[in-house]
Amino acid sequence: MKLIEMSLMNFANEVDSLSPAPGGGSCSAYSSAVGVSLSRMMAKLSFGKKKFEIHDESIKKDFEIAYEELNVIKEELFNLVDKDTESFNEVMKAIKMPKDTEEEKLLRKDALEFATWGSIEVPYQIAKLSQEAMEKMEIILNYGNENALTDIGVAYLMCASGAEGAILNVKINLGSVADIERGKNLESQCNKILEHVRAKRDTVLDRIHDNLKM
Repeated sequence: MKLIEMSLMNFANEVDSLSPAPGGGSCSAYSSAVGVSLSRMMAKLSFGKKKFEIHDESIKKDFEIAYEELNVIKEELFNLVDKDTESFNEVMKAIKMPKDTEEEKLLRKDALEFATWGSIEVPYQIAKLSQEAMEKMEIILNYGNENALTDIGVAYLMCASGAEGAILNVKINLGSVADIERGKNLESQCNKILEHVRAKRDTVLDRIHDNLKM
């Protein structure tokens, strides 16, 4: 059974096991997927409401486009919940390859490098999608139903956590690669995503807290 097909309780119990996978990467993808779902809930609670319908047609169109695009991102994140665990399993498979002869050692080394980059690419995609989601959520934050303001605040928190958690998984795996230059370039890209995500999260949450003052 795929992880994403499990009940919430079964998924949590699968994480809470002796197996190292599913781990932080899969949980990061799921966190962001739930965050995206919360933002789409706010959008659904906006459609047809008087305060929403008075906006310009261009705003409503962009709002609906963002709503649809966020669904695509959500589905991609759900897919990455399982892909992260699968990529980790490929690394473990490479580690268990025989290494008795020089030829076997070389084959194992190449397989491990390939599998490790696979285990890096998946969380990197999670981080990028989480950042993209946070950008697309902005129009929903600005024009969505204010009764769901705290829900989209949680959405930003979960996507930011998903992005940062994924980046942690990228960085720990970068320590095992042979291609140092490629690794440094990816680390730099991750740091840019992280800086942007943290800034967006803090700006949005400060704004929401200000709106909730008594």
